[in-house]
Amino acid sequence: MEETAHPLMRSYGRIKSRPIKPRQAALVETLLPQIRAPQVPFDPRELMPEAREVWLEIGFGGGEHMAAQAGRAAEVLIIGCEPFLNGVASAVRHVSEQGLKNVRIQDGDARELIAHLPDASLERVFILFPDPWPKARHHKRRILQPEVLEDLARVLKPGGRLRFATDVAGYADWALERVLASPHFEWQAERADDWRTPPADHITTRYEEKRLGDCAPVFFDFVRK
Repeated sequence: MEETAHPLMRSYGRIKSRPIKPRQAALVETLLPQIRAPQVPFDPRELMPEAREVWLEIGFGGGEHMAAQAGRAAEVLIIGCEPFLNGVASAVRHVSEQGLKNVRIQDGDARELIAHLPDASLERVFILFPDPWPKARHHKRRILQPEVLEDLARVLKPGGRLRFATDVAGYADWALERVLASPHFEWQAERADDWRTPPADHITTRYEEKRLGDCAPVFFDFVRK
């Protein structure tokens, strides 16, 4: 078998769970091909030349946060990555219902898309409430591995921001330790409220409201040096 550039890192769970609703399935067939991110190297600003900034959301779940941010900032191009087909179908519905023109979707591995992006092409990256993979033997499946941080540092502009959020205390400690070990990122928090209080531009989703973790949500905003 031919090896791919990025061997599968199981940073997510099931690819599909329940049947996709007919309307969403139809949008996956018709709208998704129009807004799917290119599967070859590309400059994101060629997708939307008038874009003031380009943002990336890794693991957008059902797409609520991505769509709301896109609706709030029409001058920003937002690229979302999600391997979970039900989540992709939900996100495409949000794009259709809100008439969003500034969203592109990668329905697969985020690392494949990141590899296609030019250096310093993003202003922001969101990784919000990813699968915590709580068992120690599964920690290698967590998204913020050193090689992923290197890739994110490459595509983020100096001064660009990486936001990570979780409601699992052990994952928060684990993630913070790894990002701070990277020479490319700086954490500017000065007090507990800086990570305990949701950022002013944060959009709470239904998933977050379920409080499935073991602590109140924490938000780490890192700056690309």
